[in-house]
Amino acid sequence: MESDPQAERKEDIMLPGICTSCGAQIVYHHHLTSIPYFSDTLIVSMTCLECGYREHDAQCLSTRSPSRYILHVKGTAELMCRVVRSTAARIIIPELGVQIDPGPACEGFISNGEGVLTRVDKVLDTVLQRDDNTEEIVARIHERKQMIRDILDGKKEMTLILEDPHGTSTIDGPDVIIEELDENHDEK
Repeated sequence: MESDPQAERKEDIMLPGICTSCGAQIVYHHHLTSIPYFSDTLIVSMTCLECGYREHDAQCLSTRSPSRYILHVKGTAELMCRVVRSTAARIIIPELGVQIDPGPACEGFISNGEGVLTRVDKVLDTVLQRDDNTEEIVARIHERKQMIRDILDGKKEMTLILEDPHGTSTIDGPDVIIEELDENHDEK
């Protein structure tokens, strides 16, 4: 009996590697999956058992043109829109003064609008732990954390912008605006 090629593509593949943080032997987990409305997506993850370092990435396997996705969040329903961010994508939330640029430690992920806000909130918690924060910085962080809670509760609106020069990221929802991303997107 022949095996189904689609079934084989859905299996996890594990490959040995070296932790980029401490040099210990690790295992990379590769999982190929199809996400409705997007494409086949390769999810790669690793966790070092020695130092706890983690890496996660989601890579769409189709080719698309550079794109900007804009989601105007007016209530909690829009927060449920699926967000797929590749390691090349920039996230912007103007109302919070947030811009998350891609970089060497950038993680790709599959989440939703609520998950993006939760990630931003966790980063703010980390910044609060710094010893060199002034009272002004602490006050601004608490103000942004309150804005996040208000957005999550549907009391405030926000704009979620996802820009990807490789076109492999997306926001999926009925009211998402999709624009072509020009070559000079870094200057905006």
